[in-house]
Amino acid sequence: MMSTTPDEDGQRPPRVVALGGGHGLHASLSALRRVTTDVTAIVTVADDGGSSGRLRKELGVLPPGDLRMALAALCGDDEWGHTWSQVIQHRFRSEGELHGHAVGNLLIVALWELLGDSVAGLDWVGQLLGAHGRVLPMSSVPLDIVAEVSGIDPERPEELTTVRGQVACASTSGKVRSISLVPEAPPASAQAVKAVREADWVVFGPGSWFTSVLPHLLVPDLAHALVTTRARRMVALNLSPQQGETDGFRPETYLEVLHEHAPKLGVDVVLADRRTVEETDPLLEAVGQLGGRLELEYLSRDDGTPRHDPDRLATAFERILEG
Repeated sequence: MMSTTPDEDGQRPPRVVALGGGHGLHASLSALRRVTTDVTAIVTVADDGGSSGRLRKELGVLPPGDLRMALAALCGDDEWGHTWSQVIQHRFRSEGELHGHAVGNLLIVALWELLGDSVAGLDWVGQLLGAHGRVLPMSSVPLDIVAEVSGIDPERPEELTTVRGQVACASTSGKVRSISLVPEAPPASAQAVKAVREADWVVFGPGSWFTSVLPHLLVPDLAHALVTTRARRMVALNLSPQQGETDGFRPETYLEVLHEHAPKLGVDVVLADRRTVEETDPLLEAVGQLGGRLELEYLSRDDGTPRHDPDRLATAFERILEG
């Protein structure tokens, strides 16, 4: 793998920013930390379900769950990293109020209350875990995702319905057409904007397209940084559509939706799994519309599940980042 320390010529490792949330971002970070020591995750803060939703509602804090998962992904493969990754991902099982809460969520929120600073709290957790990178929130305030959805009523397939909340948007029975954020034009995390401007590469995806990837482009200051940064941009496509959110999506559909939500955004590379994606004319046209090139690699696991193999994804990332 690529060296993670400056070589004898004093060259530094590439600065990589990864955008997303949940399991998709976990996959990209698990691979990127094998490639470079200078990786920053910028994470969506719109989760309103489970432990995160309960803490957000009760304490008025950013939802910590996706931030916790990103920190767990950046833990090393040694005993320390493996143990702490398990600890912060552990969920309590009980008949009481603690049921379903993740240890890491409680730890993150405790540090936020003590320090009064969401970024400082995440940095402290990262130090405790020995995280191979940094985790930042996309925005400094909790957000709600609002989706325009068609087909909820099968008898009126073209009728649009407004659906609010990340959980509701991700699990809708209809087809998500577009999303917006509440509050509209939310404040970006200043550190996230700085990281994008200073990056060598920015990686979008894989992940839940409407609820984890696209929201970054609806935060004005962050979106401006993503469009104007001198960093090169990569899109890592999902291995399969997500039930409810992207049912029926073809590989090119992800790119078309990305272009619709951020028409000024250019992309240098689109990375896809050779097992699940074919080099079709519509896909090449969508890649070309973004100004990029298509790279097909073997990225999925051999067990047939739609999950990225971290070593294969790391190998692909390394080759592209070095190019």
